[in-house]
Amino acid sequence: MRRTKKTQLPTPLPVQQYARCVDASRRPEDHIGDWPERGAVYPVEYRLNARTKEPQVHVLGFYAEQPYGAFAARRFMPVAEVWLN
Repeated sequence: MRRTKKTQLPTPLPVQQYARCVDASRRPEDHIGDWPERGAVYPVEYRLNARTKEPQVHVLGFYAEQPYGAFAARRFMPVAEVWLN
């Protein structure tokens, strides 16, 4: 009798996501930190907002102090997902 070993993928998956900024308008006056430029591609991480459960985009490497370093998912368009080894 052969034993089948089930392979379980790690959580989160070992991928790096990239997205293009499609909307850099309406920067809040109280925003302190980096702001994306329209048309630029950034390494990102998609996360759910803890309170609203809406998807948000965190641009990796961006500094943001206020109000928070997350952007609405509608501001970005996914362009690539690279699997890491």
